[in-house]
Amino acid sequence: MGLSYDAPMLEVSSPEARLVDELQAILGAGGWLEPSDALHLTVDYRGVFSGTPLLVARPDSVDVVRAVVRLCAAAGVAIVSQGGHTSLSGGSVPTTDRPSVLLSTSRMNRIVSVDPARFTITAEAGCTIEQVQQAAAAVDLELGMDWGARGTATVGGAVSTNAGGLNVLRYGPARDSVLGLEVVLADGEVFDGLRALRKDNTGYDLKHLFIGGEGSLGVVTQAVLRLHPRQDHHRTMFAALSDLDAVHELFAMACARDHGGLTAFELVPETGVAGTIGAFGVLRPLATVADWYLLARFSGSSSMDATAEGFLSDAVDAGLVVDATVAMTVAQEENLWLMRDELPPETLFDAKGAKFDAAVPIDRVAEFQRAVEAVTVEMCGDHAVVYSFGHLGDGNLHLYVVPALERGSRMDSDLAATITDAIDELLWSMGGTVSAEHGVGQDLLDRVGRQKSPVELDMMRRVKAALDPNDLFNPGRGAHCAPVPSTADQPTEEETP
Repeated sequence: MGLSYDAPMLEVSSPEARLVDELQAILGAGGWLEPSDALHLTVDYRGVFSGTPLLVARPDSVDVVRAVVRLCAAAGVAIVSQGGHTSLSGGSVPTTDRPSVLLSTSRMNRIVSVDPARFTITAEAGCTIEQVQQAAAAVDLELGMDWGARGTATVGGAVSTNAGGLNVLRYGPARDSVLGLEVVLADGEVFDGLRALRKDNTGYDLKHLFIGGEGSLGVVTQAVLRLHPRQDHHRTMFAALSDLDAVHELFAMACARDHGGLTAFELVPETGVAGTIGAFGVLRPLATVADWYLLARFSGSSSMDATAEGFLSDAVDAGLVVDATVAMTVAQEENLWLMRDELPPETLFDAKGAKFDAAVPIDRVAEFQRAVEAVTVEMCGDHAVVYSFGHLGDGNLHLYVVPALERGSRMDSDLAATITDAIDELLWSMGGTVSAEHGVGQDLLDRVGRQKSPVELDMMRRVKAALDPNDLFNPGRGAHCAPVPSTADQPTEEETP
């Protein structure tokens, strides 16, 4: 896509111009960018949201972050924090309704310490997840967090969005990997919660205010992350499903076989398999072609061969799987996970329409998929496609309704909005959520409020007002900014599961 830049018109002696001069002085050479030189940072990953900051600040220490925060607070200029800029909800681009500074943590990318005895690693917010994974592997440990954007997504972004990913079944979302945080607050003070304790029952666990807070309460600068014994034995399986309705029984069967060793349980559509074969040279794993496939992995400290083979044998005997293969080489394993990493249609097909980061109770995944297909046929006939993939074991489907799985296909915005409303209602009727792991950002502001009660929204607003009374950080993003729904918009008692 082509990018344009509309430079803010700043008078030489204006307060904003003086702020830019002061920021450039404290950030020093290499510590800032003109917005015109960083267009890729001002447009979100999907090309939906954009904004022009006064400056892109690139601090390299917590003290410089404090100075930036204090200068911006004094000038009444907002701060939008940005990590790896892989957000899919528009949460990391500059504001459009008030002046802002884009604070990139890209230069705060040091591994501070690795402590194998404590099973912890302390990393600055700008470290990529892959960088942390490699530092952990160097001492024969591993980080629980993992997802396709591991090479660009950062620690700060993962913390701020409570990111999920491929290993949630075993290790939980980002929240479960965070033992301690260092955060710069709206007054420039530092919350030093860099403790590596597994248990500390001395009051509110304040770090959790910032995990999933989408940068709205402070700037995360460091994190102490939990590490785990390295699991060197893996068996990844790819199986053709007899029917989508088999998934819940399959999940129960896998958990019964080895609940602790089950690290991934993913749904893959045939359309995604065919797409990755064409676009990325993925090798078709099975000769058998089915509508849906299961991609699963068992991991452990000893051989997983018997576990994988026993699970697949049980699944075939039960008629839940019609064909399957187990990756026996590194190349076969890499082929399967390359396919999974490249399933998102933003890059695979460049197709746009109604997008959902949905989750329902795990026993209702197939029911939800079928209901979405029925709604789509009712509204669009045969002129739309439901494309779904994702984390079966979490009940989390990344679901898209698009005109076609063809590069450049676009859905009419009014139709996309109508379909979105209908599918949201389905989600809530099944006890689900419109954001399982991507956050609210700007994208879901008008939708998430209908999922929350007025009491819950008010509680979030009170927290925001207490810690950031002048709305300095990431204004207009996050669930606390959602409009309070009318009573008529709230699910009725009959609709609530």
